[in-house]
Amino acid sequence: MTTTTSSSSRHGGAAAPSPHATARAGGLHPLGVLVLLAGAFLPIMDFFITNVALPSIDASLHASASSLELVIAGYGVVYAALLVLGGRLGDRYGRRRVFLGALVGFVLASLACGTAPTVGTLIAARIVQGATAALLIPQVLATFHHVLEGERKARAVALYGATSGIAAVLGQLVGGLLVSANIAGTTWRPIFLVNVPIGVMVLLVAARIVPDTRSHHPVGIDLPGTVLFAATLTALLVPLTEGHSLGWPWWTWLLIAVAVVLGAVTYVVETRAEHRGEVPLLPPSLLRLPSMSRGLAMVFAFSVGFGAFMFVFALTVQNGLHADALHGGLAILPMALLFFVGSLLAPRVITRFGRAALTVGAVVQLAGLASLVTVLSAEWPQVDRWDMAGPLALVGAGQSMLFAGLFRSVLADVPTHLGGVGGGVLITLQQSGLALGVATLGTLYLSLAPHGVSQAFAGVEYVQMGIVALLAVGSAALPRFSKAASAAPSVVDA
Repeated sequence: MTTTTSSSSRHGGAAAPSPHATARAGGLHPLGVLVLLAGAFLPIMDFFITNVALPSIDASLHASASSLELVIAGYGVVYAALLVLGGRLGDRYGRRRVFLGALVGFVLASLACGTAPTVGTLIAARIVQGATAALLIPQVLATFHHVLEGERKARAVALYGATSGIAAVLGQLVGGLLVSANIAGTTWRPIFLVNVPIGVMVLLVAARIVPDTRSHHPVGIDLPGTVLFAATLTALLVPLTEGHSLGWPWWTWLLIAVAVVLGAVTYVVETRAEHRGEVPLLPPSLLRLPSMSRGLAMVFAFSVGFGAFMFVFALTVQNGLHADALHGGLAILPMALLFFVGSLLAPRVITRFGRAALTVGAVVQLAGLASLVTVLSAEWPQVDRWDMAGPLALVGAGQSMLFAGLFRSVLADVPTHLGGVGGGVLITLQQSGLALGVATLGTLYLSLAPHGVSQAFAGVEYVQMGIVALLAVGSAALPRFSKAASAAPSVVDA
């Protein structure tokens, strides 16, 4: 979305410049960048931090396997469905205002999660958490784009990419530490309650130093498209998560059929909206661009595998190897470290080697997954954490290269004036894939686990290895990386 500023906010006046004017001059304090990154870190981490606490939640609230999946996937689906809406609300009503309001909502929802007396209450609070996260995240990227320039903007966006990646894998480590600490006998509850003091600190600082920006020509809010897309995801998610535990009753198949119909209706409604000159939630013309159609399919597939891996690995280590939450979180540390390092190096490597870097990244990840399955199968149940360190490091390194390359390639052919819309579609599909990965491959794992945990993990990872192998081959169909591609519109326009 194109953003503009008035002359007064662009140049300031004779008196002390407003925070907005200072920000436009590149005056956003480094602390402001860190505060905004912290605001983005919490919601991203919260999608994954719950994985390592699932056994404790089960023991405390007597949750069914499908309810545990909904604790994860319910957050992700609402998050995905409302991301673009969040960006457009910030454009219209002011990004600082929406950021602060969403942060208050996220803190309150986290408090509700941490004090939930039943699993139903926890799922409901997680859905509210996902909705507020969807309003919060777009404001961070859009503010960077609007108030920073040149090297400072590039550095802030790079830090956001590294932050989002490390938040995903670090979530399980932090979750393990908090659950194992068992503060005042609260077991899993601190993984949510920790958001309260951190969120309040971010809120107080952000209210003082984050400038208020908005678009003077905001894109309209596509309410029909948003509702239809959310309904489609929900109709697909509920039967996939509940079907196995309930024995696949007739209504689960009916809902899957309804999801297909809703998907078709969504496409028709979005096409008509675009023909009327509107900018819909999921613009069909963008989805027909080769870079978008191919890249989004690969991002979606990657996200399905990534979301499923984080879910089933946590359950395998804790339920299968009987590790406590602390050691379950520490087990993922090699992957976290290599993902972080890879995220920092990926832009330079991809610029130099192009699509070949993605292919190599996929091959490295595939080698790591195959090695991990071999280790678990051969040494089960006497698997040492150090035995998994090497394979997990390979998985993290490979994933970081794919993650960065796929995001960059998707937007290569998107017109500059639709950069924000394209970025919103990208993140929406990514989050949808994460949630559906838990619902589909997570369900496969839970159905195989009674016959052997290591076999269940291997079964899921064979599917993920198939996905990664397809990504290795499919990377050749992506657009070539060039100076033009690297200058393509970024998700920060959202």
